[in-house]
Amino acid sequence: MSTLPLDYETLRLIWWALLGILLAGFAIMGGRDLGVGALLPFVARTDAERRVLINMVGPTWEGNQVWLVLGGGAIFAAFPPLYAVSFSGFYLAMIVILLALILRPVGFKFRNKVADPRWRSIWDWALFVGGFVPALILGVAVGNVLLGAPFHLDDTLRAFYTGNFFQLLMPFALLSGLVSVGMIVTQGAAVIAGRTSGVLAERARLFGTWSGLATIALFALGGLWVAFGMDGYVITSVVDGSAAINPLGKTVALVHGGWVSNYGTYPWMIVAPVLGFLGLVGAVLGLRGQWGVPTLVASSLAIFGIVTTAGLSLFPFLLPSSTVPVASLTLWDASSSQLTLFVMLLATLVFLPIILLYTAFVFRVMRGPVTTQSLEKNPNAY
Repeated sequence: MSTLPLDYETLRLIWWALLGILLAGFAIMGGRDLGVGALLPFVARTDAERRVLINMVGPTWEGNQVWLVLGGGAIFAAFPPLYAVSFSGFYLAMIVILLALILRPVGFKFRNKVADPRWRSIWDWALFVGGFVPALILGVAVGNVLLGAPFHLDDTLRAFYTGNFFQLLMPFALLSGLVSVGMIVTQGAAVIAGRTSGVLAERARLFGTWSGLATIALFALGGLWVAFGMDGYVITSVVDGSAAINPLGKTVALVHGGWVSNYGTYPWMIVAPVLGFLGLVGAVLGLRGQWGVPTLVASSLAIFGIVTTAGLSLFPFLLPSSTVPVASLTLWDASSSQLTLFVMLLATLVFLPIILLYTAFVFRVMRGPVTTQSLEKNPNAY
């Protein structure tokens, strides 16, 4: 019998929740930078205006990537089978994301090295790609998780992925990608509108309003599609939350509308999609009303609601298999050992508050409007 103060089932649930929080944290914090980058060529029309936007996210974007690193690390350490299947099966998509993300620091550093407008325009579009492409592909990835990934396990639990990159571009997955882009662009617009003034802020409010309204429509369409247009996965055997991992030790059925069954079993989960819709409505109203910080809060709540809607709909599945449903990875059969989860939790309880405090300190130091005049006074500006 284990002498640890938390049982295996509780630790699994805690790490499932922590993984969701980390991914939502990246979408909210990293979404600030991705959204500004995606809006850069459209909101900012002159070199001076684009420098304002670049310097708005330049000092903090690296810190925001901590959430992405933490999310990947949590998958690696807490759910190693999920890491093995997803990172090996989706490696081409992940390479595209990484290459796009690499364009951001390169763009920040090299854009101002040459005064030629053509040179700077190239890097401006590189920064756009660095914001738009990760937002799109990460959303497509979530859509593919809901559809199920083409993989199976042999009798030794070795994973075999049988899909390819272009199979990821299914209509529902592309819809999920557009939802992701919409919420990220709305987040970026809220950041720009809150820290600039004049024509820059007005353009950001216009783009943010349209992206917010589009995201409301796309999120609703996605919900209807999940509820009435696709099959969801349901575990039909008895679940032992404290059992040793064995992904092949269960039975799984495909049920029409199965992904919405959790909302009947756990009615409190409806809070997530409601928060997504209300946050988007609040962000649109805040952009039109020039509410500043409340707009960013509403947009962040919308992202949290949308991300958690996907996670709660999937529960307890982590990565369903579209080819062999019984091989689907779930919270109960794809986690690390009880001791590993407990030690990781202790480390998280120490270091996560430090990260939160440091992040709050950095944003407090970097707060305030960014203007062309402030850039002229800063010799370290991009």
